[in-house]
Amino acid sequence: MKHDLFLQYQESMKFSQISIHSPLAKKINFFSSLSPSAGIVGEADENGEDFYLWTYKKLEIGYNGNRIVDVNLTSEGKVKLVPNTKIQMSYSVKWKKSDVKFEDRFDKYLDPSFFQHRIHWFSIFNSFMMVIFLVGLVSMILMRTLRKDYARYSKEEEMDDMDRDLGDEYGWKQVHGDVFRPSSHPLIFSSLIGSGCQIFAVSFIVIIVAMLEDLYTERGSMLSTAIFVYAATSPVNGYFGGSLYARQGGRRWIKQMFIGAFLIPAMVCGTAFFINFIAIYYHASRAIPFGTMVAVCCICFFVILPLNLVGTILGRNLSGQPNFPCRVNAVPRPIPEKKWFMEPAVIVCLGGILPFGSIFIEMYFIFTSFWAYKIYYVYGFMMLVLVILCIVTVCVTIVCTYFLLNAEDYRWQWTSFLSAASTAIYVYMYSFYYYFFKTKMYGLFQTSFYFGYMAVFSTALGIMCAKHWQIFFPLVEP
Repeated sequence: MKHDLFLQYQESMKFSQISIHSPLAKKINFFSSLSPSAGIVGEADENGEDFYLWTYKKLEIGYNGNRIVDVNLTSEGKVKLVPNTKIQMSYSVKWKKSDVKFEDRFDKYLDPSFFQHRIHWFSIFNSFMMVIFLVGLVSMILMRTLRKDYARYSKEEEMDDMDRDLGDEYGWKQVHGDVFRPSSHPLIFSSLIGSGCQIFAVSFIVIIVAMLEDLYTERGSMLSTAIFVYAATSPVNGYFGGSLYARQGGRRWIKQMFIGAFLIPAMVCGTAFFINFIAIYYHASRAIPFGTMVAVCCICFFVILPLNLVGTILGRNLSGQPNFPCRVNAVPRPIPEKKWFMEPAVIVCLGGILPFGSIFIEMYFIFTSFWAYKIYYVYGFMMLVLVILCIVTVCVTIVCTYFLLNAEDYRWQWTSFLSAASTAIYVYMYSFYYYFFKTKMYGLFQTSFYFGYMAVFSTALGIMCAKHWQIFFPLVEP
């Protein structure tokens, strides 16, 4: 039985990933489908001139019944590295019975002292209190401001034409005939909106699945689940993107469907293929096999595209007709000059500060689990952070849109979108801080790998932030 178990362990190690840290490749981590193990590859002397390699590996494998539940790897036999010499490597295997259940084999790797630290709880509580304060502040400001606006407009309606002409008209009501005007570049805008809806649906479903199932016990299960859910939720992309494009009077709906279907896959695959070329050059284990590339392309063309087409057709037929409360002016209203802090660029830059502030502590734990090889398992925290992010983004975009319309600038679509999407800029800036102060990465491959995938993550997060609030508040859509 032990021989069969060892063959099972060897077979699982074929799919292992080897990660090497420090200039000497000092530590080697094995992540198998059974249990992770770690051992020392070598070390350097204090001066850094001589290097040594551990040539003897001792494996201690714990088993419960016919299942491996624990693997420990220790290194012995230190040999000085000399150029142009052969080194003999050896290993031994020791078996021991264990009382650990197979389903509990990962418990000792979860590091609850790190993920369930009181700072983590305090950050969630702090973000929640910020949400309560922000919602109350936004509600109070908007209710008081809108009440004054409605009172002023009601008073103006009671005036005769002479008094109304002599009055000083200003505010958001002056752009009621232009606020429902189609956005600039509606094809790109609707494609981004549809992609944001799909990313939000994928994030929500994957987190729910991760809370119900222990996805961290199988390496790659999270990525496989995300790919499957993304392909299955393609109709969401087509429905929201296609319906919005139809309401804005778009005629090239087939082109919009293709852009919406391939926008996110092209961004992810393009970045992955670029990094893959560098990995192949460095002969790294991160290189993506050619068969995997072909499989991803097949999923895009034979699963995502047809489902996106179905969603686009449903969206255009079910909610593609505009239902505006007033007519759109034939001639666009001139936009008056406004103060510098009312400019769309300033609103966009300031809009992402609060959403980022509500999630940046959780970003540290997520970055650490991904780049420092810790197992992330507190998906309940992630769901709470996602809900908090939704609420904060709702408040921010509502306030930004109101300020812009009150300045009689009806170009609110892209401003509201980018004010929420600017969260991605702050997340990416934080990734620079994390890279230089929290990691020991260096070299072209590690740098391109880190910043390439962080750019993909930040962009996807920004697109999701820019759209998910419109799912819950569709009345703000044109």
